[in-house]
Amino acid sequence: MEKVPVSAAIITKNEEENLRRCLQSVSFSGQVVIVDSGSTDKTLEIAAEFGCEIYREQWHGFGPQKQLAIEKCRLPWILVLDADERIPPETAEIIKKIVTARQVPEAGFSFPRKNYFQDKWIKHAGWWPDRVMRLFRKEAGSMTPSAVHEAVEVQGVVGKLNVPIEHFTESNLSKVLQKIDKYSTLGAEEAFSTGKKSSPYGAFARAFFTFIQDYFLKLGILDGKQGLILAVTDSVNKFFKYAKLNELERSIRGGKQ
Repeated sequence: MEKVPVSAAIITKNEEENLRRCLQSVSFSGQVVIVDSGSTDKTLEIAAEFGCEIYREQWHGFGPQKQLAIEKCRLPWILVLDADERIPPETAEIIKKIVTARQVPEAGFSFPRKNYFQDKWIKHAGWWPDRVMRLFRKEAGSMTPSAVHEAVEVQGVVGKLNVPIEHFTESNLSKVLQKIDKYSTLGAEEAFSTGKKSSPYGAFARAFFTFIQDYFLKLGILDGKQGLILAVTDSVNKFFKYAKLNELERSIRGGKQ
């Protein structure tokens, strides 16, 4: 396949179940950068098979980790992807046209993201169109430094594309619980660093409202059993984020006594 002047930037850790399909979907990229933070499965073997440039870095949080990958990119355009995301053929064609065009006024482009959970395209509760910024000129974009809920920031005009990125979010509930533990810890630490406070009652209230909002107000009920599971897991994540925030507060107070 003819390569075009775009670098794909991907961070990984134990992504053997997702990475192959992700890399197949960006086979048009002239450079693929993998920044890995300690994979123990076949992730790096798969990356080497596809000719990726592999860098090993300790974990710094999602934003800083992705910025490290961006800094390894050499081509004029950069496409940031997660390992569980894919570029459909129709989206690949649009990207190729953009990065090979002589004149493009935009500094970056956002995409609607199709999120799949347990083989179902989730269309409610804020999961669609879930617009994300992913394609940008090398000199115009960077990642926010957030450890979680990071995003691409672009200096300049941003275009909105109608072709999607596909996201196959974790569907195994045991692994979902592991992600909740990880993300709620990162969220609590970030909230604590900005001076936020919480209590067990406040954590419960936030979790309860999150479920009501996701499942009823944002119509997650229309996504069937998957919508119910996602509303519950989102509320559980919210509870533990703010309960852990309270735990951090108590540990600091205890240390000062």
